[in-house]
Amino acid sequence: MTPDPGSPEELARFATLQARTPELYRTLGRDARIPQTVVIVPSLSMDPRELAKITGFYHYEERMLVNLMLLRQPRTRIVYVTSHRLDPVVVDYYLSMLPGIPNSHARQRLVMLDCNDRSTQSLSQKILARPRLIRRIRHEIDDPDRAHLVCFNSTPWERSLAVQLDLPLHSVDPELSDLGTKSGCREVFRSAGVQLPFGFERLSTPQEIAEGLAEIKRRDPAARRAVVKLNEGFSGEGNALFYYEPTDGDLAEAELTQRLKDRLPTLKFEAPHESWPSFEAKFAEMQGVVEAFVEGEHKVSPSVQCRVNAVGEAQVISTHDQVLGGPSGQVFLGCTFPAVDAYRMPIQSSGAKVAQVLAERGVIGRFGIDYVSVEGPQGWEHYAIEVNLRKGGTTHPFLTLKFLTNGTYNLEDGLFYAPSGKPKYYFSTDTLQEDRYIGLSAQDLVDIAVFNDVHFHGPTERGVVFHLIGALSEFGKVGVVSIGDNPQQARFLYKQALQVLDQETGVRKNRTPHDGQ
Repeated sequence: MTPDPGSPEELARFATLQARTPELYRTLGRDARIPQTVVIVPSLSMDPRELAKITGFYHYEERMLVNLMLLRQPRTRIVYVTSHRLDPVVVDYYLSMLPGIPNSHARQRLVMLDCNDRSTQSLSQKILARPRLIRRIRHEIDDPDRAHLVCFNSTPWERSLAVQLDLPLHSVDPELSDLGTKSGCREVFRSAGVQLPFGFERLSTPQEIAEGLAEIKRRDPAARRAVVKLNEGFSGEGNALFYYEPTDGDLAEAELTQRLKDRLPTLKFEAPHESWPSFEAKFAEMQGVVEAFVEGEHKVSPSVQCRVNAVGEAQVISTHDQVLGGPSGQVFLGCTFPAVDAYRMPIQSSGAKVAQVLAERGVIGRFGIDYVSVEGPQGWEHYAIEVNLRKGGTTHPFLTLKFLTNGTYNLEDGLFYAPSGKPKYYFSTDTLQEDRYIGLSAQDLVDIAVFNDVHFHGPTERGVVFHLIGALSEFGKVGVVSIGDNPQQARFLYKQALQVLDQETGVRKNRTPHDGQ
C-alpha cells in the first residue's frame, strides 16, 4: 500500500531507501562494469509562477540529457522520463557523442518515457498522477538493489516518487531544502565563516522589508541600492532592486521606514512581467531576504560547484565566472570555466567551507555557490550570496566536458586536465535566442552543425555541443557549450557557431551581451 505523501510511513520508507545509498555508491565505485539502472527524472519542481518567467522552461528537462553519457559504462541502463516526448534526433545527438560505444549498443540500454503533458505542473507530480507510468518505470529496472533515482532538484514530490518507485534518491533530503533558500543559505554562510552581504532573512511583510532596507541605509549612509529576493527564485528572476533617494539618509528611523515602505511598489524587478502586487503576495507566501547591493567599479560573479557524495564527503568539483544579464545584471545567462586566475583558488577555498557545513548537516548531491566579487585596493573581496541546492546552469556544461574528455579537475590549481595532459576550458550559455531561429528543427540544427563542421571533435577534444535543442523551433532558443584548449579558443568556437547560424538564418540585428561581443 502506498503511504500518504508526507506521512510518517512515507518518511520512514524514504529513510530506509536512503540508507542503501552509501553501500550502492561503494559497490558501483569499485567497477564501472557492474550492472545498474539510473532512473532520471529532470523535474523542475519549483513554484510554477517563477518557472513561467523562463522562456520555454519545460525544455529545460533536456539539460540532464548529458547524463546519457553514463551509457559509456557497458552495463549501465538508463530510464529517462520527460513531460513530453523528446525529438529522437535530440536523443541521437547525445548518443552520437558517446566515446567508444556503438550507438546501437547504447540505444538498447536506454528507455525514454514521457507523460504527454506540457502543463506547468512539475514532472514529478505528473508521474505521481500516472500509476501505470510508475509501474512501467519499475518494470524497466532490472535489479532494484542496483538502481537509484536522479532528479534536477529535490522536494516532497521527488521523495514521494522515490518511495513509489522503491528507489533511493541521489539528492538532498527534502527535509533539508531550506538550506538552499535565500534565507537558509545566509545562515549557512555565517556557520561556514565566509563573508556575505549585510542584510536580513526570513522576512515576509512589507513592513519587515522596509525595516531591513532602512537598517541597510543607516549602516551605510552612502548606500544607493539594495536587493530584495524571494526565497525561491530561479536564475535570478526572483530578485528586485530598491533604489534609495538622496534625502533618505536625513530622516529619523520611523519616518525613513515608512517612506521606504511607501516606495516598495517602485522596486525594479529582474523578471520582465513581474509587478509589486504579485511580488508582495509571493513574498508573504515563501518569505525572502533583503541585502545590501554589493557595489564596485570592477565587479564579477564567480561560482563554485560542489558535491557531497553518498558517503558524506564534501568535494569542490569546479569554479566558474558567471555571465549575468537582466535589468541590473542578476539573471544567469551563461558561464566560463574555470574562474580566472586572480581569485579562482580563494573562492574554491570558500566554497569548500560551505560544502563542509552542508555535508555536516546531511546534504548529499550537487550544488552551486554563487558569489559577488569586487576588486579593491587590497585585492579581491568575495561575498557569498546564494546556494543552489540542486543541479544548475553550471552542472551540465561541466558534465559535458567531463564525459566527453574523461578528464579530471585538479584541486591544486583549479584547472581541468584531459588525459592528454592539456588543460581544457569552456564557455556555455542557456540563453542564445533569436527570432530568426524560430522554425529550425532539431534535424536542421544537426545538418547545419555537420555541414559547417561546428561540433565537438573527439580526437582534438574541442568543439561545440548544443543543448536545449527542443526549444529552438518554438522559441528560437538554444544552449551552447564550446570547449577549447584556452579561454580565447572556447570563445572563438562559440562566436564561430554564432556566425554559422547567422549565415544560415540571416544576420542578427541585435546581439545581446552574452553573445561574446
